[in-house]
Amino acid sequence: MAKKSRIKAKEKKGVTTVKVLAKHAMLSYAEAKSKKAEANFITSMIAKVGTEVVFEASTSQFLSKDPFIQFSFKGENKGKMLEFTWVDLKGTTQTDKAKIK
Repeated sequence: MAKKSRIKAKEKKGVTTVKVLAKHAMLSYAEAKSKKAEANFITSMIAKVGTEVVFEASTSQFLSKDPFIQFSFKGENKGKMLEFTWVDLKGTTQTDKAKIK
């Protein structure tokens, strides 16, 4: 099981800013070949507040190890839970939650 992602979500003047540090080794095909290991990197990320999707991204092998993601969205969300999920090339899914402050 992967380590928990670190999430900070703060709302100010109706805009919520989210910072996520996703814990993942992010082995590209080239790195995997040199280490004689299987390539594995995050392929998609999604963030939700309740059932509403507020951020979605398809990613590739060109993100660094333990990628840092920052995004903002509008809406009164203070006190609600933000759910951040990523899926890697092997199909592993990691979901973490944080309360919006």
